[in-house]
Amino acid sequence: MTAASSRVRLRDYAELLAGNRNYRLLWLAQIVSEVGDWLYAVVIYNFLIERTGSARAVAAAVVLQVLPQVLTAPMAGVINDRLSRRSVMVAADLFRVLVVLAMLFASHLSATWPIYCLLFLETVMWGLFEPGRSALLPNLTRGEREVLVANTLASTTWSFNLAVGSALGGFLSVWLGRDPVFIINAASFLVSAALLLRIRCTEPHAEGQPRFQARELFNFNPVLEGFRYIRDDARLLATLLAKAGLGFLGANYVILTMLGERVFPVDGSPALGMSLLMGARGLGALIGPAIGGYWAGGREERFRPGILYGFLAASLGYIALSSAQNIWFAIACVTVAHGGGSVIWVFSTTMLQNQTDDRFRGRVFSADYAFMVLAMSTSTWIAGSAVDMGAALRHVSLAVGFMVLLPAVLWAMLAMPLWHGSAKAAGSSRGH
Repeated sequence: MTAASSRVRLRDYAELLAGNRNYRLLWLAQIVSEVGDWLYAVVIYNFLIERTGSARAVAAAVVLQVLPQVLTAPMAGVINDRLSRRSVMVAADLFRVLVVLAMLFASHLSATWPIYCLLFLETVMWGLFEPGRSALLPNLTRGEREVLVANTLASTTWSFNLAVGSALGGFLSVWLGRDPVFIINAASFLVSAALLLRIRCTEPHAEGQPRFQARELFNFNPVLEGFRYIRDDARLLATLLAKAGLGFLGANYVILTMLGERVFPVDGSPALGMSLLMGARGLGALIGPAIGGYWAGGREERFRPGILYGFLAASLGYIALSSAQNIWFAIACVTVAHGGGSVIWVFSTTMLQNQTDDRFRGRVFSADYAFMVLAMSTSTWIAGSAVDMGAALRHVSLAVGFMVLLPAVLWAMLAMPLWHGSAKAAGSSRGH
């Protein structure tokens, strides 16, 4: 296959959706649930700022939306490698319906701590759902090229959902109020679960397994087996840690929220300014994988330099954002930065799916997300604390831009050489 013929084109996405019913159902479920999520994320952040006036309040919300994944990752990986991943995802969706409806009630209380508790519970369910989705996807596709097309489409869709959901969240909260947005999000999880139930596929990892026992959650042998599997493959470990570098961009939640609040309100509305900046993040993540997928042409040897370019784009975007004088230039900077970040996400995810045995995929992706959200939580909390202590938002953005240069250097100097030459260069790699 020539490089030109292997490039990912628009018709590849259309053919995947038209010819692969199972992936189409997974894709539709992703659309409805993620649009609902981003609608209400804007509402939650705006609500907390109104109640507290603190950047740290937003940082705490973001931390509670991601950090529990670190705590639940070992159990989530074991569950997704023992049970039907589709069933785990459906159960997580149904539980999140209840959580979001409870959040609707909690938003009318004078105290904010119930919101934080519910965000924690929702994240635990997300920690079960997302590794399951990534681990299930190769079972719904045919061949490595279709895996790349499916991952690129999933990332592009996530980006579209972020752009649309974030923009609509601000407008709907101004127009309808907060309550309808919570109800829409709860309904989105119901629709997602209904779509997932219609998927029909084989899940080899779950076939012939004995009945799952609750005590297995406290049996750390499968967890240790997963750690050894990752540790013994230098290339796999390096790929897994790429998203940890991407986690440095977690401070964007504080930076973009507070820029919309204090620097770039639109027509006097902080929610609208925040929505446009968050939407720009989605726009960049929409454009990045499309360009990256076309450039890479399905060739894994281009994924590795593509990840490096992604880090550089993310760094330059936030460095430039620190000097933005109007919202339109700020939107352009955010678009570039998160275009690069989305390339890192797509390329590293596809590499992991191609390198990992099916029976370990749940544990590998649980670890993948755990390292990422640990970095994201740390970055977000530091950014929120710095702003509350008087640091200028522009200085925080500049610092984030320079921080992202660190994983870029580490990827170029330590990770990429693992693929140069033979198995000797890969250390103990199994050569997947």
